[in-house]
Amino acid sequence: MTASTGSSSEDRAGATPGNRLTLLETGDAYFPALLAALDEARIEVHLETYIFADDRTGLRVAEALAACARRGCAVRVVVDGFGSRNLPPALHESLARAGVELIVYRPLPKGFSLHVQHLRRLHRKLAVIDGRIGFCGGINVLDDRHGRDDLPPRFDFAVRVEGPLVADLHRLMRRLWRLLSWHALQLPRPLRLPRFPTPPGFPEGHTARLVTRDNLRHRRAIEDAYLAALTEAHSDIMIACAYFLPGRRIRQALIEAAQRGVRVRLLLQGHPDHLLIHSAALAMYDRLLGAGVEIREYQPAHLHAKAAVVDSEWATLGSSNIDPFSLWLSREANLVLRDASLVALLHRSLEQAYTHEGVAVTREASRVLPLGLRLRARVAYHAGRLLLALTGLVARDEF
Repeated sequence: MTASTGSSSEDRAGATPGNRLTLLETGDAYFPALLAALDEARIEVHLETYIFADDRTGLRVAEALAACARRGCAVRVVVDGFGSRNLPPALHESLARAGVELIVYRPLPKGFSLHVQHLRRLHRKLAVIDGRIGFCGGINVLDDRHGRDDLPPRFDFAVRVEGPLVADLHRLMRRLWRLLSWHALQLPRPLRLPRFPTPPGFPEGHTARLVTRDNLRHRRAIEDAYLAALTEAHSDIMIACAYFLPGRRIRQALIEAAQRGVRVRLLLQGHPDHLLIHSAALAMYDRLLGAGVEIREYQPAHLHAKAAVVDSEWATLGSSNIDPFSLWLSREANLVLRDASLVALLHRSLEQAYTHEGVAVTREASRVLPLGLRLRARVAYHAGRLLLALTGLVARDEF
């Protein structure tokens, strides 16, 4: 396969060819693939997740990590201090007894705090096994079905990676592990970790680029990747996003695309789990719908996807929502896909969900929402703007 041409020159210049990428839809596909890779681990495992839940899926992954450590693998796990705040000490201790090293990223302070650092979370969902198999996506370590097999799984994606791109994932995770280890253990210098050679490429492999967001060199990298694709779109934009609360630049790019004749479709949550974010998003519906943007809300289950396809040539998926916390505050990791067959596969999945499992939101319906809901939407939106302004990190005119 060859990468398609199109979108931005930055994507083409930074993309890595020769990878074997497997699209994994929902935890039904992701967790078997992750557990199979862990069963094959012999040297080293790195895993990062926002949520590590104490449920049947979390316990299965924990046992697989412990088994890796017991047979001599170096197992290094990073969980977020807010997302995994309910991780039981007993589970942490059982992992430690097996030899798993676990670090909590920015543990929550005792008592109330408004310090901006507590808004900077580790939202990435990554894994690298033996420097040769990687995973990147939006799926946390938790049970997609809430312990009930009769329920449909959360709608989300991950990618299993083999090839040169694994080295990029590995470097990213090693860098954070060294930083956190030095901070947690107060070492005089960062730890030295063993290196793996860059995996060889596959002759007919896929082309993709790892795009990350951090608080140093890549503050706006994921937002800029979206903007480049949206600005150059000429026929179709399809976005599935769990928490959709775009800043001014992305809102304007979507509106301008619709006004120049691009079909712009958004698949958003039909069963919101964060009412403040959902309420604030409702305040944006009328303007987007008025510009010609189409919106549907996903109904079968909780939508947790963070994926987009533009012109059947460019696609992205990963951990980053289109909201201020992902785009401007948290550590995130997305893949930008530049391969026609893989982009088409993701597009078919999104098209199926949008067409057959989403309920259309009309402008007329959005304008006759109950007064209390409309007031809540405006209050939530302006409260979000105020909160971001108070951090000092985001100008109010950006949101």
